[in-house]
Amino acid sequence: MMKSITEPSRETPVLMETEVLVVGSGPAGLTAAIASARTGAKTVLLERYGCFGGVLTQVGVESFAWYRHEGTEDCEGIGREYERRAKELGFTRPEPQSTSEVLDTEGFKYVADRMIVEAGVTPLLHSQVVDVIMEDGTLKGVIVEGKSGRQAVLAERIVDCTGDADVAFKAGAPYTKREKNSLMGVTVMFNCAGVHVERFNKFVEEELKPTYADWGKNWDVITDKKEDDLFSPYMEEIFTRAHEEGVIPGDAGAIAGTWSTFTETGEALQLNMVYAFGFDCTDVLDVTRAEIEGRQQAIWAIDALRHYIPGFENARLRNFGMTLGTRESRLIDGKARVVKDYVLNQGRCDDSIGIFPEFIDGSGYLILPTTGRYYQIPFGCLVPQKVENLIVAGRCISADVIGHTSMRNMMCCAVTGQGAGTAAALAAKNSVSFNALNIAELQSTLKEQGVRVD
Repeated sequence: MMKSITEPSRETPVLMETEVLVVGSGPAGLTAAIASARTGAKTVLLERYGCFGGVLTQVGVESFAWYRHEGTEDCEGIGREYERRAKELGFTRPEPQSTSEVLDTEGFKYVADRMIVEAGVTPLLHSQVVDVIMEDGTLKGVIVEGKSGRQAVLAERIVDCTGDADVAFKAGAPYTKREKNSLMGVTVMFNCAGVHVERFNKFVEEELKPTYADWGKNWDVITDKKEDDLFSPYMEEIFTRAHEEGVIPGDAGAIAGTWSTFTETGEALQLNMVYAFGFDCTDVLDVTRAEIEGRQQAIWAIDALRHYIPGFENARLRNFGMTLGTRESRLIDGKARVVKDYVLNQGRCDDSIGIFPEFIDGSGYLILPTTGRYYQIPFGCLVPQKVENLIVAGRCISADVIGHTSMRNMMCCAVTGQGAGTAAALAAKNSVSFNALNIAELQSTLKEQGVRVD
């Protein structure tokens, strides 16, 4: 049994009060806050780190919409606006395997700042939610801690965009979470400097010639075969060879994966080559171990790249992502649940708050949206059970394994974020619960914001 202590009661000062509070500023939270403010609500965006953007700016995943190909029926809204704004400011490059743009992970910190300021959102960085304020099953606010000590933020409506459903969990909302060994893997992202890009590109074009079919060599991947011949910036065999020849230890784990873009000074960005299983990202001891072991695996991966890959002979570590990349943890039990068959069969619903293409990457599936197929996202999957005044967005929405695997992607998180933020603003304005929200009004408002709901 874990040892415990009893904390004395205390009075906690109220830092601020607002109509809508968004917790977490990844693609879901950033979008939710902007959407809420644009809908007219007084909005606060609370973030535990020193910049907005989540997995994009903090983990270092620049490929915001790498699924997009000719024939993709894509979503619209603020998520697409991120690409346009970043490009206008010179913070994008063409994504190598799609028709999208990568978002410069450092430059987007500035883009996010500008969009928050322009929307009139009140930003609150370096603030960690440590508890919730409940009254008869209704969420009234959160307790945060930071350099200013322990303080309260009160809100009429709260949007949980923490990724791990931290607020919903603390508020007592029911959720599901798979066993640790079944959860999707975690990743330490890293970048390299000193790459001879021209030599590497020649090697890729003339020798490596990678496609999506290469993804299934060491594990089973379900596809619909239309992806197999498409170019994919993926390496696996060289790491297997590195294991066999002792360049990296035989117990180094699942080192394999993708690269993204290169700068004109020879920097290789978004090296997504460390995929570690058996970690629960809601367990601080697991997260600690994953960060340390992940950095070690990244160093081994760089050793293998230097040893076998033309153009990487003089490569060196430039930086790691500032935090661990995570894919799966708690999923709320919502009014509705998005399931595998719904995603794979172009699901439709009456309470749609946006669409997302038929794209699944993970949990044994690889399906790219090249044929125009898409599904609608139900408002009900954002609304948790048993807690009033709370809505969620991002990868902690209500879904089964495959539904989550599709909806966890950054652009889809932006879609659910815009739906949740707009809903929160309307619920506060009309003094109604999320369960009683007028869906027609929500859909009309989203359409005015440029969202495609059908």
